[in-house]
Amino acid sequence: MKVQFLYFKSCPYAEPALNLLKEVLKEKKIEIEVEIVEIKTKDEAEKYCFLGSPTIQINGFDIEKERRNDLPVMGCRVYKTKDGYSGVPPKEMIEKAIEEAITSRNKKNGRGIT
Repeated sequence: MKVQFLYFKSCPYAEPALNLLKEVLKEKKIEIEVEIVEIKTKDEAEKYCFLGSPTIQINGFDIEKERRNDLPVMGCRVYKTKDGYSGVPPKEMIEKAIEEAITSRNKKNGRGIT
């Protein structure tokens, strides 16, 4: 599994979002290095399909399924949560994206879920 954390330097939500991501990985007992990428230019935003800071991608896919086809953005990001909008993604969104990546990997390796 490949996990990328994309952000720009002045983002006030980058650190809390990264800490939450690491917390979820630890709770799920997934020992993996998170690739941290600072986005500095519009070209980098396009290269990484950056949807605003902070962005989390698992195996190259944004954790927010509904936004995966959005155009790259060089700006702040907000996530829809059960309590409204937040600059930090909801924990459940990160957990669901990780579970989907694990399920997808298991299916590809012939270990379907029963």
